[in-house]
Amino acid sequence: MNRFQLNFKRNVGATSESIRKCSPKTIEEWREYYFANVKPKEHIEELGKKLYVKITEVIQSEVAEVTEEDCIDYMLQLVIDRTFEGYMTEIQTIYGQLQNILGVKIESAPDEWDRLFNVDFYIKIGEKFIGLQIKPVNTGIQLPEIFKEYNLQAETHKKFSSKFGGKVFYVFSEKVNGKKEIANKEIIDEIKKEIERLKG
Repeated sequence: MNRFQLNFKRNVGATSESIRKCSPKTIEEWREYYFANVKPKEHIEELGKKLYVKITEVIQSEVAEVTEEDCIDYMLQLVIDRTFEGYMTEIQTIYGQLQNILGVKIESAPDEWDRLFNVDFYIKIGEKFIGLQIKPVNTGIQLPEIFKEYNLQAETHKKFSSKFGGKVFYVFSEKVNGKKEIANKEIIDEIKKEIERLKG
């Protein structure tokens, strides 16, 4: 597949940027977004068929048992499943880092909170809660969109604060030298202050 460049950006689109833009919670959400906004399913199936032709015509002797269906499945798995797995790992890495720095337990928010308040994770302090949203970003490319989204979500975050007592914080993650890091490190002190305020 690499040899025939079928998984190059010009063929499958900018999958890393696209999944960050989508911010999916489930693989179904990512699949729907990808096929609706990046490339249609038929296009990936066509790449699978092309891959099949290349394999069976160019290197047939090595892969006598490969089926067209195998190739279609592989293309779909690469574009949908693997991108999603990488994205989820990124989010888990960031919230793991945050948990260690803050020394408090960070838990996944219930689906209802995600829908009503746009909150991915929470920290429980006594009977009160702090909300967190973790956003993997590509610096410069996606930030304007995130700020637009932030303004749209400000209302739901206010509702969260009035119901649960704590603020909602955006935590941005970026790749630095191949590792995932918290991009807006200043947010850590703000979260610490909020934890102290709720404890007090």
